[in-house]
Amino acid sequence: MTKTCLAVRHVAFEDLGLLGPLVAARGYDLRYCDAGIEPFDADTLTAPDLVIVLGGPIGVYEGDTYPFIAAEIAAIAARLEASKSILGICLGAQMMAAALGAKVAPGPVKEIGYAPLTLTPAGQASVLAPLGSSPVLHWHGDNCELPAGCAALASTPHCPVQAFARTPAQLALQFHVETEPSRFESWLVGHTVELGKAGIDPRKLRQEARALGPATRERGSKVLSAWLDAVA
Repeated sequence: MTKTCLAVRHVAFEDLGLLGPLVAARGYDLRYCDAGIEPFDADTLTAPDLVIVLGGPIGVYEGDTYPFIAAEIAAIAARLEASKSILGICLGAQMMAAALGAKVAPGPVKEIGYAPLTLTPAGQASVLAPLGSSPVLHWHGDNCELPAGCAALASTPHCPVQAFARTPAQLALQFHVETEPSRFESWLVGHTVELGKAGIDPRKLRQEARALGPATRERGSKVLSAWLDAVA
């Protein structure tokens, strides 16, 4: 029987990126679920063999504005409770935190651009080890508390919980290792309003991506491959 992977997508350009070919190479039948368009129930996220919840420019606390958020968080909670593999990236990580009862709120600054992480001892022993102290792509303004029963894996000065794991198969990343550098321009276009409000010049980010993209792509592929192999 074919293995299934469901990727929950919130905006079209924040897709699986590097993960797409890696997932396909491991024999998964991949399908996207567009949040806010396709309905969620508990079975939506418990039935697939693998679930990846991607990023987006909204906050988990904006349920009054975006009513689908509550159903998505409840579906994530059901998958976590079923002890099934799940990877949350950026908004996806924040939704995992909320599903586990942790607070998610705006952070002190918007972290947008390339900067290093500090891995915890648990992080150094995890699939994140290839990152070391090298830069990764950050693109978020919200922070989450560490959910009860989870291990903190990485931090930055403005974001104490950059990554956490409930189990080795349930991983949450506030930062982006999945972004394909060759498609980074779509991020600059899609997030133009956010960049303008934050006073960030897209030309600076484009320059960073060109300089750092090849190395971040290699390290990101190692991290994602290690996680996929572990959950398999």
